[in-house]
Amino acid sequence: MSFLEQKAMVTEPFIVEENHNYVHESIWRLMFRKFMANKLAVIGAFLMIIIIGSALFAPWLAPQDPSKQVLLDKLSPPGEKYILGADILGRDTLSRLLYGARISLLVGFASVAGSIFIGTAVGAIAGYYGGTLDAVLMRIVDAVISFPSLFLLITLVTIFEPSVFTLIGVFAVFGWTGTARLVRGEFLSLRSSEFVLAAKTLGIRSSRIIFSHILPNAMGPIIVSATLGVGGVILAEAALSYLGLGIQPPTPSWGNMLQSAQNPQIMLGAWWYPLFPGFMILITVLAFNFIGDGLRDAFDPKISE
Repeated sequence: MSFLEQKAMVTEPFIVEENHNYVHESIWRLMFRKFMANKLAVIGAFLMIIIIGSALFAPWLAPQDPSKQVLLDKLSPPGEKYILGADILGRDTLSRLLYGARISLLVGFASVAGSIFIGTAVGAIAGYYGGTLDAVLMRIVDAVISFPSLFLLITLVTIFEPSVFTLIGVFAVFGWTGTARLVRGEFLSLRSSEFVLAAKTLGIRSSRIIFSHILPNAMGPIIVSATLGVGGVILAEAALSYLGLGIQPPTPSWGNMLQSAQNPQIMLGAWWYPLFPGFMILITVLAFNFIGDGLRDAFDPKISE
């Protein structure tokens, strides 16, 4: 064997690995460029960074204690003392908005994380194994979807004491069905791929094939679903809090801030009170939807830059 042949045998694995890493890096760069080309997605990401940063640094950004009551200042208009005005108990609206962002984002992220975990597990098992197991799991999904979601949420929150953890649990347990169907579809299309068949031929365990081979290739739609789901959960939490079944005072959340301002006299005479929490809900949900649309376009190979 010549020296050149020996050198080719030694360097070939490194060349293949280097090319694989280069292609993998190029794909991520392409997706990043496609995401950055979507102006609405960039705006949504910028808004999301500001909102999350404000929530994390709320103790340092809030001008006052969000629970401090000054009854003489109730429904004070925006001014030097209260930048965004005061509520019906004389509490600073800006401070309560900052701390309310913590609660709303916590419920949104934690609920979606739980529902994504459950939905991914169910969808992966159903899509990979198929057959009777797939039929049983999908009938369970259909049964959960058939319940009226709002009625079910109101019933469960009424039975259990309304709290942050109750809302997270309810949203997670009953919000996984869409993810399960999405993941099942991805697994059904990927389980017959050549790399999966090669892994089965090598005798690799099914659990490893599911989590190490197929799932990484299905992460794009899952990430998009999670991003869009956070906005939906924030809206649902605000709706329940508005009905008095969500986060209970004195803990601030954007939803219960709207609930305490539902008096028509307050809405007409103190317009700033319901305006700011409603505006925060609006821009937060829009930001997540913009990011989700941008990620969907970035992960879709059919959409060119």
